[in-house]
Amino acid sequence: MTTPRTTTTPTLPGGTWTLGDLTVTRFGYGAMQLAGPGVMGPPADREGALAVLREAVRLGITHIDTADAYGPHVTNRLIREALHPYPDTLHIVTKVGARRDADGGWPPAREPDDLRRAVHDNLETLGVDTLDLVNLRLGDATGPRPGSLAAAYEALVELQQQGLIRHLGLSNATSEQIAEAETIAPFVCVQNLYNLAHRQDDALVDRLAGQGIAYVPYFPLGGFTPLQSATLSAVADRHGVRPMAVALAWLLHRSPNILLIPGTSSVAHLRENVAGAGLTLTEEDLAALDTIGATPGVTP
Repeated sequence: MTTPRTTTTPTLPGGTWTLGDLTVTRFGYGAMQLAGPGVMGPPADREGALAVLREAVRLGITHIDTADAYGPHVTNRLIREALHPYPDTLHIVTKVGARRDADGGWPPAREPDDLRRAVHDNLETLGVDTLDLVNLRLGDATGPRPGSLAAAYEALVELQQQGLIRHLGLSNATSEQIAEAETIAPFVCVQNLYNLAHRQDDALVDRLAGQGIAYVPYFPLGGFTPLQSATLSAVADRHGVRPMAVALAWLLHRSPNILLIPGTSSVAHLRENVAGAGLTLTEEDLAALDTIGATPGVTP
């Protein structure tokens, strides 16, 4: 199937944001769930996975998040098969800094040679000469970890100077690492764990917004205890929607620099996510939802 190189972008929830010189829809799509169980191997329904990617573009989504470690190589190859040659408006964001082991783990791979190899792998599997945006994945599978990012980030800056990367970003990063990166070279986004229950990056979201830097939360519905989900469910019930719709809509309300990349392997679920993110929340809704991440005695 050949995809047109230009598309008409329908109105999506949240409008658009500019990543450097790239304009993307704030509602994007995360491709991780297109790989097999545990993000390893091929999908059970290959045609279904390709259909989701094509539907994302048809809906007007211009921001797809992926990584060559997903599968590994699976999601990038699916993206290429479904969408190459890519529409002029479509921007694919990938990440480097971790690999997959035989047990399905995510060991760090941030030595300069690891990163150079990963960038070239992404170029090959996506079928492009330049990667639009590459996030440096820090920490490990349990979350951010302290430590200097200088050697790894400088290796990516070198690849950017060679014309292999257009823009840089950070993922799973601490505030200290973000501050360190600012002294080395510009970046256009930070991709961290953040949702209604996990709001440890509240100040960071606001600071980045003031700098014109995007914040891309992953696990937008993760980490809810029964107490917290009761509040979320009450708001969802008032609107006659599912909790995920409220969680996504809240993120778009939270700050204009927040970009969404919810993932799914279902066309129907993709459409449901788009519709849900467009929910208009009232001041009463927002006040109730804000208590979730600030409930005394509750650990997200």
